[in-house]
Amino acid sequence: MTTQDTARPVALVTGANKGIGFAIARGLAAKGFTVLLGARDLAAGHAAAETLDGDVRPVLLDVTDQHQVDALAELVENEFGRLDVLVNNAGANTLTFRPMDHLPTPTEETPEDMRRVYEVNVFAVVRMMNAFLPLLMKADAPRVVNVTSKRGSLGEEGAWAGQPSMVYSSSKTALNAITVHYARAFTDTALKINGAAPGHVATDFNGFRGTRTPDEGAAVAIRLATLDADGPTGTVYEDDTRLVW
Repeated sequence: MTTQDTARPVALVTGANKGIGFAIARGLAAKGFTVLLGARDLAAGHAAAETLDGDVRPVLLDVTDQHQVDALAELVENEFGRLDVLVNNAGANTLTFRPMDHLPTPTEETPEDMRRVYEVNVFAVVRMMNAFLPLLMKADAPRVVNVTSKRGSLGEEGAWAGQPSMVYSSSKTALNAITVHYARAFTDTALKINGAAPGHVATDFNGFRGTRTPDEGAAVAIRLATLDADGPTGTVYEDDTRLVW
């Protein structure tokens, strides 16, 4: 372990070689973090990291692969001895696995669609938490940010607005629920766990149909990743607005 490794706070961002995750990695690097840029394709991770300033290190990470998650946790422990920030950004929707020329309706989505999307958006977050919580608890001011969506709301901002995907939206509802459960479990510690809703960001995830830039969408995650000790936990924010679920 080098002096630089112990001095800089360390952040791990999943799904960070493009889109919102890439913007989050860039923003945290600009704030002085050593950023572990998680990517399923290490070559893509290197290509992304090379375009960023600061201490950005690509790491191989498929959040659905227990072996890769465990190997990375071991690497982080050996090199840094702790993890200051975990951003669970990696996400999927039905179109990730089954391309269509339109957003699927509930009757077009299948149980297999749900399994695939939940594996990334929900189960993988539990996998990451289990693997990295011991390292987070070794940090002075640990933070977890789960990248979620307004679509996870049961109210008018969610399933009743626009044309959401049932599978994607319900996976974010589940993600919001587990965010609150984890936050409650660690409420008497320094660890803060919150959800960041980036809004309708234009990325390849949605065919670039969004109205916001990745940097605009990433800002709330960066803020929640760097909360002061008196900041909230167990909440979901879009920009500076706390969302009601």
